[in-house]
Amino acid sequence: MKTQDFTTTITVDQTPQQAFAAINDVRGWWSGEIDGPTDELGAEFTYRYKEFHYSKQKLVEFVPGKRVVWLVTECSINFVEDKDEWKNTKIIFDISAEKGKTQVRFTHEGLTPQGECYDACSNAWTGIITDSLRRYIAAREDGGQDFTTVIWVDETPEEVFAAINNVRGWWSNEIEGPTDKAGAEFDYHFQDVHRCRIRVTELIPGQKVVWLVLDNEFNFIEDKSEWKGTSIIFDISKKSVHTEIRFTHKGLIPDYECYDICYKAWSYYINESLYQLITTGVGGPNLRDELNHTLKLK
Repeated sequence: MKTQDFTTTITVDQTPQQAFAAINDVRGWWSGEIDGPTDELGAEFTYRYKEFHYSKQKLVEFVPGKRVVWLVTECSINFVEDKDEWKNTKIIFDISAEKGKTQVRFTHEGLTPQGECYDACSNAWTGIITDSLRRYIAAREDGGQDFTTVIWVDETPEEVFAAINNVRGWWSNEIEGPTDKAGAEFDYHFQDVHRCRIRVTELIPGQKVVWLVLDNEFNFIEDKSEWKGTSIIFDISKKSVHTEIRFTHKGLIPDYECYDICYKAWSYYINESLYQLITTGVGGPNLRDELNHTLKLK
């Protein structure tokens, strides 16, 4: 009986180069914990989604604007008998220009209907590629370089909305002012490294939260006000049985001097701390600087 690898195709308005860049920014569209570089030939990175799925991928083909191939070198799927079903399979992105648009053909070579995880995995890939990746590529219309990351959880949009607005629970204890009312302003402070003032400009229960950075000061870069005027956006949507949280820091782009550090920081606060707050009730925020707090009260 002939086997059939899982495949799906999306078509976008962006260029092949923009699609290629988006695909390689894996944290922006594949929900879960990702560790390691994802954008250079020979690099290896791990993916983990809760206790359900772990895998390690190696970039074995990397042709700018044309093709990306990952080889799965390790795998553990906890809901099937053969837990390493993905091992030695290949995850392939073929990119081509088609009549003024760009086509991305995704193939998971080795993921076939004969596999026990096929139904669950093919459904997951369909959502990830046709929705999450497609939208992430489309966000590159204006250069598409704003920092973005996505997480999926089992909790409801309303529960997610409440957790996001509990900013002290996942970002920092060192926050002064209300964080859960439209028009409210609050101050963030991390030691002497970073201070900013933020206004809550949009609150749509279960759907969206938007902050505007009114003022900012970094002590480790030349332009200390780099975040000023940028927007921090949380888009919440129901996806089948899961809830998707798409985080975008609009205006935080690679041209910024702080980008690498801020990229790593937001990746932790959203993919780990906020995720843990939503799913377990306990996040991993910065702890209050007790000395500064004590001095402030005197």
